Amino acid sequence: MLLKVSCNAAVAAYAGDQIQSQCRVLGQLPTRPNFPRRRRAVVFSSPVAKAPLVQAVVSEGRASRVETGSGGLADRLRSGGLAEDGLSYKEKFIVRSYEVGINKTATVETIANLLQEVGCNHAQSVGYSTDGFATTTTMRKLHLIWVTARMHIEIYKYPAWSDVVEIETWCQGEGRIGTRRDWIVKDCATGQVIGRATSKWVMMNQDTRRFQKVSDEVRAEHLAFAPRELRLAFPEANNRSLKKISKLEDPAQHSRLGLVPRRADLDMNQHVNNVAYIGWVLESLPQEIIDTHELQAITLDYRRECQHDDVVDSLTSLEPVEESGAVSELQGINGHATATANNQECLNFLHLLRLSRDGLEINRGRTEWRKKPAL
Repeated sequence: MLLKVSCNAAVAAYAGDQIQSQCRVLGQLPTRPNFPRRRRAVVFSSPVAKAPLVQAVVSEGRASRVETGSGGLADRLRSGGLAEDGLSYKEKFIVRSYEVGINKTATVETIANLLQEVGCNHAQSVGYSTDGFATTTTMRKLHLIWVTARMHIEIYKYPAWSDVVEIETWCQGEGRIGTRRDWIVKDCATGQVIGRATSKWVMMNQDTRRFQKVSDEVRAEHLAFAPRELRLAFPEANNRSLKKISKLEDPAQHSRLGLVPRRADLDMNQHVNNVAYIGWVLESLPQEIIDTHELQAITLDYRRECQHDDVVDSLTSLEPVEESGAVSELQGINGHATATANNQECLNFLHLLRLSRDGLEINRGRTEWRKKPAL
């Protein structure tokens, strides 16, 4: 394995505490001006590196060491890297103006896109393939890929435009044919946990489109960078990420028919991006709910792939009261939510995405909504 750090350094002097850092580039790259060296490191496998390798001698005080990395511009500018133990990945993001919605805060699609981005960056940083599948060497030889089976997101406080959030992610094993990835979202200004998410993925043969068990060889490759002990974003018993989604019965109370994937909805693998399903689910929600409530949790079960030429129907109905729960205050190290039985300001809905031509299920979902805070 190779250790990569940004190879920029500068001499900095502070009152009462002088630290000198110097970086000398070895190899064929031209001499570069000195800039402040960021305090982060990323581990990756050498076969994945596409940029020229860089060696740097870094000295701090009397200690010095040689550090090697790809020297890619994106890696040097990205505000993220592996945690000190190398078993999780953290990255900071600024919420852009085009990522906020009518509430002047980040949309749930923005949150989901950031989760996807940090997950992909984590996979790249440890040497998985950069083709969008995050596959190991053995998986690529056998034409195996990961596909999403379930996604659960909880948002306790939406970040606003120009807010900075830090997202931590890690992956672990999940049964014989699957893996899981978890996330924790924090407000950088306060350190408060403002969101959590978890997902389950299953292994599929890319050619036959059939599920396949995870072999011991693939498991060893995939879990080399996973926590040694089970770590869950939702450690509490009976949490909502585990709740089964009931099937929405016809006729649905609300519907939006004839949704067609846009070209922008397709990912680098020519399939409809996972985040697009969230938008389709919300399309059939009544406008009065959007006006008075905000989404606090969403669970999606992915049951069938959607292609670019499919036509989709989005159906929504209020979840029966006996099946629903509600959420009030946050507590615990992961900012988890405590369930309450009688919060009349919370509403829960069941959702179904299906193919228009034959009614086959694409996605089954459940959303929870809380009353918007007073301005």
